[in-house]
Amino acid sequence: MKAPYGLAMVKGIGYNTARIILMKLNIDKDKRLGELTDHEIKKIEEILSNKKLEALPSWIYNRRKDFDTGLDLHYVTSDLVFVVRNDIEREKKLKSWRGVRHSLGLKVRGQRTRTTGRTGTTIGVKRSKAAQPSGGQQTQQNK
Repeated sequence: MKAPYGLAMVKGIGYNTARIILMKLNIDKDKRLGELTDHEIKKIEEILSNKKLEALPSWIYNRRKDFDTGLDLHYVTSDLVFVVRNDIEREKKLKSWRGVRHSLGLKVRGQRTRTTGRTGTTIGVKRSKAAQPSGGQQTQQNK
């Protein structure tokens, strides 16, 4: 697997972010993961462990203007999961619209809910009585 695709397997890093990281570290994007030297892997680990990606534009971060610190940060792996969970819990506690939707298990971002996002058992279509043939008429027509 090529290096950008391997980095994109890490939660919180997409393909474009991986390409930019490799470009900043002067690592060939066409190198395979097995061809990376220990020194190159160490450099990648260092840049990912630091929440503030140095020398990268702020639009590449996945956490711009953090709620607690106000800084532009980039979280990866379990840190990202933890921060997102805390955001949802904070919104639930504030009883904001998004928090209420999260707590009810409904769609949060304005999607339709009339026909999609249904959970539970499947319920068939209820047909009207006019559309259903009655049993008495069928027996008379068959005779």
